Amino acid sequence: MRWVLRSKIHKATVIDANVAYVGSITIDEELIERVGLWPGEKVLVVSNTSGARLETYVIAGERGSGVINMNGAAAHLIKAGEEIIIIGFELTDKPITPRQILVDKNNRYVRDL
Repeated sequence: MRWVLRSKIHKATVIDANVAYVGSITIDEELIERVGLWPGEKVLVVSNTSGARLETYVIAGERGSGVINMNGAAAHLIKAGEEIIIIGFELTDKPITPRQILVDKNNRYVRDL
C-alpha cells in the first residue's frame, strides 16, 4: 500500500484567514467536487507564497463563490492573499489517475492539469 496523489487544486488564492473560526479550510463546493474531495477529508495545504505546509480538513463553502479560507490555527501559518496548493491523497495498492485542476486568482476553474 502506498499514499498517492488523488486530488489537487493548483494555484488557489486564499480569500480570508480567520484565526477565531473553528479550524479547517473552507473550499468552494464546486472545486471540491471537481477534484473529488469530501467535506471532512484531511488535506495537505502548501503555500507557494511563504513555503508553509499544514494538514487540516475540508469544509464545503458556497458553490460558485470562489471561496478558499484558512480557518483557526492554520490562519497563523497561511494568510489571505497567499497562493496555495490543496492536495488530497489516497492509500492504495494500485496506481490511480489523480484529478488535478488549475484555478485563476479568483479561484475559478481554468483547466484540468
